[in-house]
Amino acid sequence: MTSRQPLNRRVHVVSLGCPKNRVDSEVMLGALQQRAWELVDDPEQADAIVVNTCSFIQPATEESIDTILELVRHREDGSCRKLVVTGCMVQRYGLALEGELPEVDHFLGTGDYHRIAAVLDGEQAVRSVVGAPEYLHDERTPRSNSWLRHSAYLKISEGCDHRCAFCIIPRLRGRLRSRTIPSLVTEARRLVDEGAVEINLISQDSTGYGRDLGERSDLGRLIDALCEIDGLRWLRVHYAYPIGLPKSLLQSIAQQEKVVKYLDMPLQHASGPILRAMRRGVTRAGQERILSRIRQYVPDIALRTTFIVGFPGETDDDFAELMDFVAAQRFARVGVFTYCQEDDEASTLPNQVPAEIAEDRKRRLMALQAEISLERHRALVGSTCTVLVDGPSADSPLAFAARLPGQAPEIDGCVYLDESPEDIAAGQFRQVEITRATSHDLLGCVV
Repeated sequence: MTSRQPLNRRVHVVSLGCPKNRVDSEVMLGALQQRAWELVDDPEQADAIVVNTCSFIQPATEESIDTILELVRHREDGSCRKLVVTGCMVQRYGLALEGELPEVDHFLGTGDYHRIAAVLDGEQAVRSVVGAPEYLHDERTPRSNSWLRHSAYLKISEGCDHRCAFCIIPRLRGRLRSRTIPSLVTEARRLVDEGAVEINLISQDSTGYGRDLGERSDLGRLIDALCEIDGLRWLRVHYAYPIGLPKSLLQSIAQQEKVVKYLDMPLQHASGPILRAMRRGVTRAGQERILSRIRQYVPDIALRTTFIVGFPGETDDDFAELMDFVAAQRFARVGVFTYCQEDDEASTLPNQVPAEIAEDRKRRLMALQAEISLERHRALVGSTCTVLVDGPSADSPLAFAARLPGQAPEIDGCVYLDESPEDIAAGQFRQVEITRATSHDLLGCVV
């Protein structure tokens, strides 16, 4: 029987980790708002607190635990009557969390977060629900965009079929499960109707989109369908696995005006022995052919990638080859992570790299990329570019922040607008003359 609903229904939601987690949090928020729960920014005002956790690597798990412990005081001393923890950390550690975090009222795994409304309304008696990660939301699922009104993420699939030695995502998120093109178009159209002019496609493996649905669904066909939506101006692709990149995707990026000339493709390394140990299924030469093919279709594309340094067995020669690869490819953006021992296949490999060596390699690789990024940015000084205005800068309320097509939200830096005109507003597209450059950001004046 459903318990009596509380008089006050205010919820504070904390979303940790990647944009994919953010979408899950927005699905939870949509379900709660359907039951008249109100989102509040201040946890002290909340009747319930939900923490959507990340647990991809140990630092993410530590951040999740620290966040939960910080919010416990509102459960003990404030108006909060329920503290619920959801997401990857719950899926990873399961029922063991009940003893480790006795202050938490309920735990929901990655396949059960859609039950959040029943939990907060007292309809879920079981403390932990951690089933198989099989849930996939669709166009009928309520969702509330909690981020920039003019920009939104669209999760095109869930799970991953790859078995990289360093990654536990298949265990946390399950096998690849793609949404249909009509479902995604319907949700994207709703996001645009709500004010989004930019949509960012995300998943664990965007390249693999549609493989489980049959030959009539792939990433290129999806993009072409999304480009038919009136009001959508920019479309961006994240998390493209290098192997199996469909020709239709490259054709869409090259031919569709709404698709920004940008591709996020995590490569992880360049040394053959390390790529084999990582179980990536590709060599350096293979990656070079893939990158060359992409640039043949889209010569001016901004390529973002990520690398892992300090992977077990990585020698000085392996790292030198990675440095040479980055210097030769001149990526627009590079993220660098040090390998962390997890309960993955790589943790059992011999020749684990000491943390101090891995950190030094990270510093050196990031310094190299900073030089490349600065040179690329300086080449833009004096040019006039189209930017999307995000709004007042979080760093300086007197400046506005905007982004070039080659700058993805949250991760790729921005263009700070100097002496912004009074009529400027978030969500506008404006012409900006680039006046100054750093390795991460740019400064410009509205033309």
